[in-house]
Amino acid sequence: MNRLLFIPLLVLVLIITPGISQATEDEPRVALILSFGGLGDEAFNDSAFRGYEMAKEDFQLTLEYVEPGDVEEFEEHQRFFAEAGYDLVITIGFFQEATLEEVAPEYPDVHFAIIDGIVDQPNVTSIIFREQEGSFLVGVLAGMMTETSRVGFVGGVEIPLLQKFELGFIEGVKHANPDAEIFVNYAGDFVDPGRGKEIAVSKFERGIDIIFHAAGGTGLGVIEASEEYCFFSIGVDSDQDHLAPGKVLTSMVKRVDVAVYETIGKLIEGNLEPGIISLGLAENGVGTTDFNYTRDIIPEDVFTAIEEARTKIIQGEITIEVPAF
Repeated sequence: MNRLLFIPLLVLVLIITPGISQATEDEPRVALILSFGGLGDEAFNDSAFRGYEMAKEDFQLTLEYVEPGDVEEFEEHQRFFAEAGYDLVITIGFFQEATLEEVAPEYPDVHFAIIDGIVDQPNVTSIIFREQEGSFLVGVLAGMMTETSRVGFVGGVEIPLLQKFELGFIEGVKHANPDAEIFVNYAGDFVDPGRGKEIAVSKFERGIDIIFHAAGGTGLGVIEASEEYCFFSIGVDSDQDHLAPGKVLTSMVKRVDVAVYETIGKLIEGNLEPGIISLGLAENGVGTTDFNYTRDIIPEDVFTAIEEARTKIIQGEITIEVPAF
């Protein structure tokens, strides 16, 4: 892209994008580029935005954000903020990885960060999660709570990242209930609640009584179905328990909010380094919710089993084999 185009582009984005404002002189400037689908997913993007809002309250800096409409916009936004001289550009989601591989080397004075991707460049911090660990815990929960010994998993798109959720869940279910059957489907989309509901209803009609989703906005349809058809679901990324109180057993929380907040904090403190940061149970990067709506329907021995599994994973006594990320 011709860099001369960025002057009018800057003016245009400042006018039409709600998250963009004029920078205050001498303040650090940080930009957040959300994954496509934007805000309102009650999961991944919303979690990242919570971290953005926390930083906005606690730090003296200029913060901006954008909600790309599709994958093709990622490069435009990454280049725009880099060309404008932002100190840190945080990109959300693995879909931005390939673009950042090309863009980051062209702006060596700009620090980039990516959530859920690995970009091996001297000005990029890559933050990944060991989703399989948290998924193992909700698998233990599902394996012990199912009355049919038939549970399900609904993923967004079948890629190694999502297979970490799937395989961790399967291992957890089998750990708690070796006789259980696990039925897996991928919706092929992260922003299609209707498709998520359709898959969930089909599973329910085959005797599956607990479904864990890792499907972004598509998974909202799974939760809707669990409330309407009266079976249990398990949420993902953010605390989704409130979306169907009593029917969402828990959510496999992935602390993208904390990752965003702490990355910005490190920039402010002057100790943000390139490289890979991996967050799992030991770092409180993944886990379950507090069971605020379901604690009275889950037996105490289930909570004991979850805590035992958590301890064994942290101590290395349980390991979960997953595809290379």
